[in-house]
Amino acid sequence: MKMKVEEKLKESGYTLPQMRHPAGVYTLAKRVGSLLYIAGQTSDVNGIPEVAGIVGKDLTIEDGKRAARISALNVLSVIKTELGDLDNVKQLVQIIGFVRCADDCANYTQAIDGASELFYELYGDAGLAARMAIGAKELPGGSATEIMVTVEVEEKDH
Repeated sequence: MKMKVEEKLKESGYTLPQMRHPAGVYTLAKRVGSLLYIAGQTSDVNGIPEVAGIVGKDLTIEDGKRAARISALNVLSVIKTELGDLDNVKQLVQIIGFVRCADDCANYTQAIDGASELFYELYGDAGLAARMAIGAKELPGGSATEIMVTVEVEEKDH
């Protein structure tokens, strides 16, 4: 029997943070057909910055990867709230990651691997998504990362 995504999370030592409320005039998720678009999620836990700073200046790439994993956990929290079960994700379609990085940090894209690796660990090949990583001068709350994700939702027979 296939292990449930939440069991894999727990086995890996992760817990889902509480879903935060939007900080502006937007929604955290928007479903269009079988696609669920998740608004950008930063590396805070329950509204408190967990990994803040600049990758390549105050933070290492490994710190950036940890920040991206936290951003990914926040994405999963939104998905669970929207779908009721993380197993209702058929596949990840796209990840757009932002890394707050120093001007001369050429390998900042590796920080977003933290999110990609977590999604792959949980969903296998279905967790591999098309991806773009962008260097940013500033992110909300000084967060080191912010990621947006699009997932395809498993259509269940009723």
